[in-house]
Amino acid sequence: MIEADFEALDRLRSQRPLIHCISNIVTAADCANLLLAAGGRPVMAQEPAEMAEIAGAAQGCVLNTGTPDDGKFLACRLAGQAALAAGRPVVLDPVGAGASSYRCQKLTQLLEEVRPTLIRANLAEVQALLCLASRELGVDSPEPARRDQAPALAGELARRLGCLVLLSGESDCVTDGRRAALIEGGSGWMSRITGAGCMLSVLTGAFLAVSEDFLPAAAAAAAFWKVCGQQARQSAQAAGGGTGSFHTALFDAASLLGPQTLRQQSRISWLTLN
Repeated sequence: MIEADFEALDRLRSQRPLIHCISNIVTAADCANLLLAAGGRPVMAQEPAEMAEIAGAAQGCVLNTGTPDDGKFLACRLAGQAALAAGRPVVLDPVGAGASSYRCQKLTQLLEEVRPTLIRANLAEVQALLCLASRELGVDSPEPARRDQAPALAGELARRLGCLVLLSGESDCVTDGRRAALIEGGSGWMSRITGAGCMLSVLTGAFLAVSEDFLPAAAAAAAFWKVCGQQARQSAQAAGGGTGSFHTALFDAASLLGPQTLRQQSRISWLTLN
């Protein structure tokens, strides 16, 4: 029976992998600080001329296409190709997929040249990527999918692109197209701060970097972030604080949460997709 790789957290803190993050201007500092809190080491380079060297030296690579421009997409392509050539896991966070024809065109090109190890996206982004894969997305966006469709849509995208998909939201779903983990918990306050999804992407990249079996590692990363959210909400409320206190408490939780507590507080169920 498959289960989440909670021991990846110990490996993360003992190995301290270097994770190359092409982030966006909104969340770069939070992503770097969260990696440090969890046990990894960030490098936040995105000059195309140095992508091959840096991505090849890192233990994992996270490509975030938020606040995009031509230079960033070029950097993502070069970094992703170098990381994969070196045998490193690559996480793609397609922020705002489907928001504009420019993003659609550039993401289509990127996915033709870089096949990520895992895509971390929300439900709307997964739906947009499915349309891109089918060449169906035009000026009009698809009708919003229902939350109960999330596992099926994530599984379909995983099968079409041949990679893992971590669909995040009120509950998370991690799948390889056949098997799926559903991760419950977290806090609704995650949606009241900027960058919770981006931070989950870099966490996932760090967990994959210290693991050989990526599906259980991705499930553990998602569970880790859910438990951090739960603990941060409790801490902020106990102190009479609001979202600012919650934001700070997330980093405290990430730096203090251990594998035993993670295992005890995680809420994960596994299922087989049709």
